[in-house]
Amino acid sequence: MANIVYIATSIDGFIADRNNKLDWLHMVPNPENIDTGFNNFLNGIDAILMGRNTFESIADMNIAWPYPIPVFVYSRRLKVIPGELKDKVSVVCGEPEEVTTMLNNKGYWRLYIDGGKTIQSFFRKDLIDQLTITMIPVLLGDGVPLFGTLPKHLEFKLASVKTVLGEMVCTTYRRKI
Repeated sequence: MANIVYIATSIDGFIADRNNKLDWLHMVPNPENIDTGFNNFLNGIDAILMGRNTFESIADMNIAWPYPIPVFVYSRRLKVIPGELKDKVSVVCGEPEEVTTMLNNKGYWRLYIDGGKTIQSFFRKDLIDQLTITMIPVLLGDGVPLFGTLPKHLEFKLASVKTVLGEMVCTTYRRKI
């Protein structure tokens, strides 16, 4: 089992701005549309578990559904998936441990955990095994933070650091065991 976070943040640790917008993610030009690692990352993932806010943001973008693997929306409030996504997306709810076990029992062992509140709930339960953060060179000053309060320290070890597109830093950490 592996619960993995792969996310971009501002230098000051925000994953969305104060208006819950993500346009700042495209500040670093990528004119040749080079894969900065996300497609390679997805190739090693069995399923995505994303929060409702993240799902709704992606669904509202008016783009083709970007994920080639099963997506589970972690929500107590969302009841209906839009018709065009019903065969690609399911809703799950429960405590992080229960949801992880349920997805593992369905054969999904490497889970990509996405969305601020969802990621924070998994950190609070000490259920994140790997964390990859790509830092975008911008200070937002306010917004949606990646990290929240924790009941105890969680220790990780550095696995890799690389520069992406000459301006971003991508750092991967793995849980200390």
